Amino acid sequence: MIFITCCIGFSCETSTYDEVSGEVANPTYTANVKSIINNNCLGCHSDAAGQYPTMETYVQVRNATENGKVICRIDDQSCGAVMPQSGRMPQVNINTIKKWVANGFPN
Repeated sequence: MIFITCCIGFSCETSTYDEVSGEVANPTYTANVKSIINNNCLGCHSDAAGQYPTMETYVQVRNATENGKVICRIDDQSCGAVMPQSGRMPQVNINTIKKWVANGFPN
């Protein structure tokens, strides 16, 4: 009985909603956005794949987000088909990119 009580008592840890959901308060390109882009966009949006816009570097991703329809395509699709083509990204990834943009594209 003591063993079970100890296991239950020590196995619980506190986590905030943001930690559990993966939300990042102040995302940067290097720490947060780059991996989302690499995993969801580079299959098509790379020099090798040839789909415009190319999104291999910070500058390319920033330009595509600033001057293009990236947010619209990944979030509400009112400007075209959902991106990536494999299906909508998890909302936490979309929110991370949107926060990155709202915070001024920190690298």
